[in-house]
Amino acid sequence: MTKKTPIYIKTISEFHKFRNLPKPEHPLISVIDYSTIKHMVENNSLSWVLDFYSISLKRTSNAKFKYGHQECDFDEGFMFFMSPQQVFSVLVDEAHQPVNSGWLLLIHPDFFWNSSLVQNIKKYDFFNYSVNEALFLSDKEEIILNGIVKNIHQECGANIDKFSKQIIITHIENLLSYSERFYNRQFLTREKINHQILEQLEKLLTDYFKNDDLISKGLPTVHYVAENLNVSPSYLGNLLRTLTGQNTQQHIHNKLIEKAKEKLSTSNLSVSEIAYYLGFEHSQSFSKLFKSKTNLTPLEFRASFN
Repeated sequence: MTKKTPIYIKTISEFHKFRNLPKPEHPLISVIDYSTIKHMVENNSLSWVLDFYSISLKRTSNAKFKYGHQECDFDEGFMFFMSPQQVFSVLVDEAHQPVNSGWLLLIHPDFFWNSSLVQNIKKYDFFNYSVNEALFLSDKEEIILNGIVKNIHQECGANIDKFSKQIIITHIENLLSYSERFYNRQFLTREKINHQILEQLEKLLTDYFKNDDLISKGLPTVHYVAENLNVSPSYLGNLLRTLTGQNTQQHIHNKLIEKAKEKLSTSNLSVSEIAYYLGFEHSQSFSKLFKSKTNLTPLEFRASFN
């Protein structure tokens, strides 16, 4: 993908102008029909940073999307969420102009002021997922979300009164709640792909703890694990919680305890030496973690083998 300086778009009105669309009916929220966006040849390869939230349900062809280091083709419909300040790129096949359908919902953070979503929107981790972790909807799911967005669009175009904002906020909350439900369904139904990730996670952690360089490397971080599995930390954490009931950090600790048990039961190393070997600066931290996971101190565990 050709590298270009991302275009920084501060307001929804600027986005409309950039895309040659009429002015938004509301300055802080807009629903855009993808079929009304005319493609410009000079935009065949572009990146942008938005200063507001973006939620899209899109069907497209002849285009590749990139978020971070991940590049993907999406000839089928997909739903994608972006938070303010994230970089999004698109590369269009110059021989074939894209054909798009679907909708794009833009919401400026100021719209959430003095509402429940000021804080609650931060709980939806899918705003930090990568493009390759998009939400794929069934026909029935798509109908539900299309209906909610249609209601938002109608409220934005109606005469604004004292009830308008809360009604729109309620619709947005419904949209996010359904999206969360559908993501949970996706974790469970994409069994082959997700279990491959679990297998890769097991191998990654096993190989990491086989390394004798833990003293200098320290424990693997959640970001390290996610990067090596080619997924975002948020997506990996939610996937693991759904499939195993534990997050990424807990899986790292489980593998650490497994290695600690091996050393305690098969070597004469002291607890301090084992803690140091496993990358702990202080043996007390190791002992505390070990007991929290096993209900035994390292010495009590070792004694059980004598």
